[in-house]
Amino acid sequence: MLKIFRHMTKKQWALVLVSTCFVVLQVWLDLRLPDYMNEITLLVQTEGNAIGQVWLAGGKMLLCALGSLASAICVGFFAARIAASFSRNLRSELFDRVESFSMAEINQFSTASLITRSTNDVQQIQLVVAMGLQALIKAPIMATWAIIKISNKNWQWTTVTAVAVAVMLVLISMIVLFAIPRFKRIQVLTDNINRVTRENLTGVRVVRAYNAEKYQEAKFDKANKALTDNNLTAHRVMAIMNPGMQSIMSGMSLAIYWIGAFLINAAALQEKAILFSDMVVFMSYSVQVVMSFMMLTLIFIMMPRAAVSARRIIEVIDTKTSVVGGEKVEGQRGLKGEVEFRNVSFRYPDAQEAVLENVSFTAHAGETVAFIGSTGSGKSTLINLIPRFYDATEGEILVDGVDVRQYDLKALRNKLGYVSQRAVMFSGTVLSNVTYGDNGKPLPSEQQVERAIDIAQAQEFVDKMPARLDAPISQGGTNVSGGQKQRLSIARAICRDPEIYIFDDSFSALDYKTDRELRHALKREMGDATCLIVAQRIGTIRDADRIVVLHEGKLVGQGTHDQLMRDCEVYREIAFSQLSEEELQNA
Repeated sequence: MLKIFRHMTKKQWALVLVSTCFVVLQVWLDLRLPDYMNEITLLVQTEGNAIGQVWLAGGKMLLCALGSLASAICVGFFAARIAASFSRNLRSELFDRVESFSMAEINQFSTASLITRSTNDVQQIQLVVAMGLQALIKAPIMATWAIIKISNKNWQWTTVTAVAVAVMLVLISMIVLFAIPRFKRIQVLTDNINRVTRENLTGVRVVRAYNAEKYQEAKFDKANKALTDNNLTAHRVMAIMNPGMQSIMSGMSLAIYWIGAFLINAAALQEKAILFSDMVVFMSYSVQVVMSFMMLTLIFIMMPRAAVSARRIIEVIDTKTSVVGGEKVEGQRGLKGEVEFRNVSFRYPDAQEAVLENVSFTAHAGETVAFIGSTGSGKSTLINLIPRFYDATEGEILVDGVDVRQYDLKALRNKLGYVSQRAVMFSGTVLSNVTYGDNGKPLPSEQQVERAIDIAQAQEFVDKMPARLDAPISQGGTNVSGGQKQRLSIARAICRDPEIYIFDDSFSALDYKTDRELRHALKREMGDATCLIVAQRIGTIRDADRIVVLHEGKLVGQGTHDQLMRDCEVYREIAFSQLSEEELQNA
């Protein structure tokens, strides 16, 4: 838990120090109140004292109360400010760390867990910091100071207070023993319910298409019930605390007054007033002691859950990304848009078998190189190694003659126009989606955006939108079709004017006519840029300068369409599974 506080800034620590000073002032003022109460009690019970003396003592008591109130307000203000700014910093640090993760680290935690850690876990830390600065600092100071104040008073009353504290500690220990394990499980169960909810929302179309609502409800109910039962058990145990504490305080008060009555009854006349005022003062101090332990109890109950949250946050922040950028920002002189794989193999983390084995090929500047193979042959994995979403397990990947691991990540990715297998749209407008990102160049002009949209064959449906480039795009692009999303994603890549285009099965949602027109427009307009295409359809790739055929992670053939039809059995099988011999000859 303490490890998380290393991420507090110097300014926040300075505010903690200021807040602590106000806490000390508040405690001192609170503990002065019983002294003035004692003085007023003696003044009232002693004959011959002027009423002005009582008013003076009462005025001082009122000033102490107002000062304590002002100090408490200051402590609350600083605590809230520190907690809010600290949680803001943690959220930013978590977000920045996750942004730097490769896919290996993201898969290690899962998306649902990373969302919970960035929201719910940070909220737990914020709550503990806000409460801790007001209670965790105040309670020990208050308890210690109050115990010093009562230590020289009547031993019988001191014994009663000690017994009350001991009983309270036993009660707290029993509550902690049963409740803490439940509080520790809350965050894990929250992860689970977030995962189920997210899964249901992202797959809502499939759920409805397969009439699987009942199945999803049952799955959610199971996760929801686990979280609810855990919370109920924890809070039922906690429910014992409040009446238990009240009973201890009431019993202590009754014992102090009962003992006080005997002592006052047995005392000499001149000592009765002193004993009575001592009893009133002692009662105030003993309540402060018990209240301090109660405040500590609340913090200790919150601590375990916050400790789990802190551990989960630190786990993300301290995770080192496996993909670290180098220092190179340019490739070899004279090379632009060249991609070379040298004996590349890749195995996913914790996997036993390699996805790619000993793959070698070169894509020269201006060439169109296509990749085809059966499902699971490693096509998408291969091209995802170029922008370093993962790093190759063995071998080298060169871009413009330089190993991708030597490039600064931003410089490497500025060379690429990447279109993912699953078209991703962000909430905003057509314009904000097409011009998305930063490639180290000035923002594209409207003319460049229109050109990118036209090449991507998106002009027709964009023109039909009421606001055209300013037409809204909802989160995930749910207000446009799959084909429209793919074309806007392609326009986004074209708008970057990159050296290398990477299309990861990005034409699958397009009809054959649009597919053909888009590829012809790309070849005509992309200049000397290299084009790497992953596709399942022979028609999409047959005109490529070179086709790379993958089978079970191995390169089994490369060449033109005609060469592969003659020399590569795997390619022929794929071709004949899609088109007849006559169609292949006439195409």
